[in-house]
Amino acid sequence: MASSLPDFAAERAAMVEHQLRRRGIADAQILDAFRTVPREAFVDEDQRHLAYGDHPLPIAAGQTISQPYIVALMIQAAGIGPGDRVLEVGAGSGYAAAVIAQIARDVVAIERQPALAESGRERLSRLGYPNIEIVEGDGTLGWPQAAPFDAILAAASGRHVPPPLIAQLAPGGRIVMPIGAAGDAQELVRGVMQPDGTLRLHRLAEVRFVPLIGAEGWDER
Repeated sequence: MASSLPDFAAERAAMVEHQLRRRGIADAQILDAFRTVPREAFVDEDQRHLAYGDHPLPIAAGQTISQPYIVALMIQAAGIGPGDRVLEVGAGSGYAAAVIAQIARDVVAIERQPALAESGRERLSRLGYPNIEIVEGDGTLGWPQAAPFDAILAAASGRHVPPPLIAQLAPGGRIVMPIGAAGDAQELVRGVMQPDGTLRLHRLAEVRFVPLIGAEGWDER
């Protein structure tokens, strides 16, 4: 029996070409991952026709699913490879974790909102992503029981790079996250763990993310 669900393959291919490749996302593994993961499955049904637009979209609990280009930029900046273990801070709907999981060996995605964590687990299980674990907790504290990580990506903007996340990086590990308050201009930064245990930071782009809430982030209002 033919499926009655809409087929977004053409929209997905156009998104990869126009929003990613033509804007400097050159890694073939990343482009293939975005061609594979159905973004429409990670948003509410009434948002599916907007799934491949060049913008973020609202999801439950007042959160958002990030603009595809920004997700791709963060993955590329983190230099994620096939053998890597990755921590994502702010699992949200699970979309970025699904894209990362097409490339990396294992992904732990931490989410502070219980409802989002539960729906994310169900969605990723249904779609078939066995190398992703969604856990519930304070993302600013990371997930030390699974550390060290080769790469850490934070999908929310903090006041600084949280020291617990730095401590959970493997030697040579990379962290990519936005820094700045909600409503202000935020800087997407990339940090690389140096042999002496310090983190060398590089600025990447101006971005806008929801605030990173937690013990090492912003207070919840």
